[in-house]
Amino acid sequence: MTRNWAARLREITIEGMRALVLENERLRVTVLADKGGDVVEFLHKPTDTDLVWLSPQGLRRPLPQQAADDVGAFLDHYEGGWQEVFPNGGAPSVYRGARLAQHGEVAGLPWSVEVLSDSPDEVAVRLAVRTRRLPYRVEKVFRIASGTAALEVEGRVTNEAGVALHAMWGHHLVYGRPFLRPGARIRVPEGVTVIPHASSIDPLGRRAAELFVAPPEGAPSEIVYLTGFDDGWYEVLADIGVRVEWDADVMPYLWLWQEVGASKDWPWWGRAYVLGLEPFSSMPTDGLSTAVDNGTAMLLGPGESRTARLRAEVIT
Repeated sequence: MTRNWAARLREITIEGMRALVLENERLRVTVLADKGGDVVEFLHKPTDTDLVWLSPQGLRRPLPQQAADDVGAFLDHYEGGWQEVFPNGGAPSVYRGARLAQHGEVAGLPWSVEVLSDSPDEVAVRLAVRTRRLPYRVEKVFRIASGTAALEVEGRVTNEAGVALHAMWGHHLVYGRPFLRPGARIRVPEGVTVIPHASSIDPLGRRAAELFVAPPEGAPSEIVYLTGFDDGWYEVLADIGVRVEWDADVMPYLWLWQEVGASKDWPWWGRAYVLGLEPFSSMPTDGLSTAVDNGTAMLLGPGESRTARLRAEVIT
């Protein structure tokens, strides 16, 4: 019999795609195993508040492999939520002859599923995938314990090549309504440094001096990079809040992206009110080859693995 109390786990189908629902008394998280292991629901049950932003275009099943140097390979099927980004962060890039798409590769691939724990005290599943353009294996374990409002994620990336390889690794975690609203506050540790992107992403100009309060609808779009974290954490505080903690020694950068209705053309059409706060190994959002050139890309030797933990908790 399916358990419907305490910690529990269900497998469902969404738009023809395999999905997993991890749930307890306070939190419900839905993960798309057949599309990147994306988190498409992060629902705080006591307040009926979903924290992640969901795109107005909805969820679309990815088409067969598209041109790997295409921005649209990611955006045509971007439903919002929370993606794993590996081994390329941001714009399309060419690395050692491999053409990598926007935020490619793992966000568009189906992942295998292994149930690690399914008890009233805790549910946990391991998802795994191998990249196609570069020889990496990527794993992540999602875990929810009874009585908490927290999701724990344990990630591992392994270089299966006989040569050293670079990579960018991050969590493309974005917030939207009903949780996010103008005036919501962002907290980060003291001493963190803000590095603006090299150029404005909005023709109306920049707003780097006003980053830590969610802006009014229509304010200029912006992206910057925060670094200098002794401890990796941030909080977003509105009617309720969320606290995210991560391994800053593996992901020393936090990408802060705001798109709140200023972009009237493709791909947002003025319909996005979204805040991204994304722990990353590297910067900027110009792709892997740029991160290699500026020395921020990860380097993994033959057979080497790297691990990283992340915890996202609703706070009231």
